[in-house]
Amino acid sequence: MRKPASATWLGALLGGSGALHLVRPRTYEWLVPPELGPARPWVLASGVAEIGTAALLAAPRTRRAGGWSAAALLLAFVPAHLHHLRLGRGRPPVLAAAAVRLPLQVPMVAAALRVGRGG
Repeated sequence: MRKPASATWLGALLGGSGALHLVRPRTYEWLVPPELGPARPWVLASGVAEIGTAALLAAPRTRRAGGWSAAALLLAFVPAHLHHLRLGRGRPPVLAAAAVRLPLQVPMVAAALRVGRGG
């Protein structure tokens, strides 16, 4: 069985996550650093951006742009991941989840860059 291409799994991940951001925004609001202001607009905007990026990744003609968009989007989420770490102090389950999420960004950004470069 052939493993799915980076564009396929990135698109599925971003599309699914984007849909959840729009359907259940409260789930994500606590991850928005308070320094950014009200969380709801950030959550909704990131959901729209994720769905738009997934759409770019789905079409061969726009796939490279989707790769660059995915890399930028994933890097833009780093402040939320760092905030998640900050919230985890004294709360082992929250800290463990944050400690897993942040390093996972590295292979995801690398995959997005490969797609952006046409690989």
